[in-house]
Amino acid sequence: MKNIKMQLAIGVVCLVLGIMVAVQFKTVKNNVGPVTEYRARELASQLKRVTTEKDNLAALKNELEKKLRDYENAEAEGNSAAKFLSEELNKARIIAGLVDVEGPGITMLVDDLKFTEHYNYNIIDYTDLLELVNELNAAGAEAISINGQRVISTTEIRQAGLHININTVKFAPPFTFKAIGDPKTLEAALRMRDGIIQRIEGKGIAISITQEQSIIVKKYDGVIEKKFSKVVKEGETR
Repeated sequence: MKNIKMQLAIGVVCLVLGIMVAVQFKTVKNNVGPVTEYRARELASQLKRVTTEKDNLAALKNELEKKLRDYENAEAEGNSAAKFLSEELNKARIIAGLVDVEGPGITMLVDDLKFTEHYNYNIIDYTDLLELVNELNAAGAEAISINGQRVISTTEIRQAGLHININTVKFAPPFTFKAIGDPKTLEAALRMRDGIIQRIEGKGIAISITQEQSIIVKKYDGVIEKKFSKVVKEGETR
């Protein structure tokens, strides 16, 4: 009799627990479903809005560039002041990375031969690319690109899972660097004893450098928007 009562009590407890679990599951399902669907719609709306803004800014950028070219063509001929301003403008464009440039330099291939889309560990880290860019800049590189992405002041190089984002574009190995400058100086800076290449190659990364008499580094093709910065006039203090 005692065993029967114990078994009956256990059965009642199990029944109550089962009912509680079922009710909880139904409640969570009912609550999570609409929230998830609403969040998905919200994110889709935000993505559409951001994409539209990007397209509008790109169109505005192209329109302003066309107006600038028309102005240069109309004003530069026979006008020494306009020619001087045009030359200064071109220098500023080169520094800002807003025009294609050509000159001597190096092409460097950085590759992780083990990498595949299904490989769960990437030997090449974003910090490796950052250090290579820093070394090239220190050696006098005048223009740098990685996989066709022009490196400018706002360029981000950051890890994104197994990939690396450059100018918000996702890349996987190999990474092709193009740098304009003195080819011998650039390669020597990278290959100095105990330098960046020696350290990176020690991780199992393959690096090859080719000195070129003429390479082309493409311009930055994104939109640069400054919301908070403004020019400080000469003599103006805050």
